[in-house]
Amino acid sequence: MLLAVDTSSFQTGLALYDGARVVVEVLWPAPRRHTQDLAPMVRRALAWAQIERPQALGVATGPGAFSGLRAGMALVKGLALAWQVPVVGVFTLDVVAAALPPESGVPLVTAVPIGRGRLAAAWYRTRGGQWRVESRPELVSAELLAQRIHEPTRVCGEFSADERATLARNPHIRLGSPAQCARRAGVLAELAWQAWQRGHVDDPATLVPFYVATQTPIPV
Repeated sequence: MLLAVDTSSFQTGLALYDGARVVVEVLWPAPRRHTQDLAPMVRRALAWAQIERPQALGVATGPGAFSGLRAGMALVKGLALAWQVPVVGVFTLDVVAAALPPESGVPLVTAVPIGRGRLAAAWYRTRGGQWRVESRPELVSAELLAQRIHEPTRVCGEFSADERATLARNPHIRLGSPAQCARRAGVLAELAWQAWQRGHVDDPATLVPFYVATQTPIPV
C-alpha cells in the first residue's frame, strides 16, 4: 500500500493505493491549515484502510504555494524516516496532466495557483501515448495565459471563477471542467506507485519542494 499526499495549494488531497485500486481518496480545502489537518487525516485514512502503515509514500513536489508544499513535504519526509519506507516525489503539474486522456496534435497547459493571482503553468504534448512536459513551469496570470494561446489548446488547473471566465473568452482554449481540473490524490498515488515499482525513489534527506520564484514580476 502506498500513501500519497498533495499540499501544493489550498486544495489538499491524500490517497491510499495498492496497485490495483484506490483504497482511500480524500480531497478537502485547507487554506493555511495544512499542518493542522494533515496528520489527523493520515491517521483517519490508515484506519479506514485498516493498516498501521503503508509500504511507500508519494508526495507532490511542486510547483505550488510555499507554505503548503513545505507542510506536506515535511510530514512525508518525517513519516518516511520514522517508518523506514521509500518515498517518491511527483511533479505537481504531471498529476493534472495524467488525469486527462492523451490527445495527439493538441497541446495541453496545466496550472496550479501559487498565491496573489499567480499561476505556475507548464506546456505538454502527447508522446508515446502519454502527456510529456515540454517546458519548465512559468509564472503567469490567467490574463497572460489567455493572451499566449493562439491554437486549439487544452487548459486544465485549479482556477478561480474569475480566472475561468478570463480563459473561456479565448476561443482557442478548451477549458477543462472544474471536476476535470481537480488534482486527484489517487492519480498522484498511481504515478508514485509506478515510479516505486520501477525502482525510482527519492532520498527523504535531500528531497525538497520545487518552487517557481514568486517575487519575479509576471511578464507582460
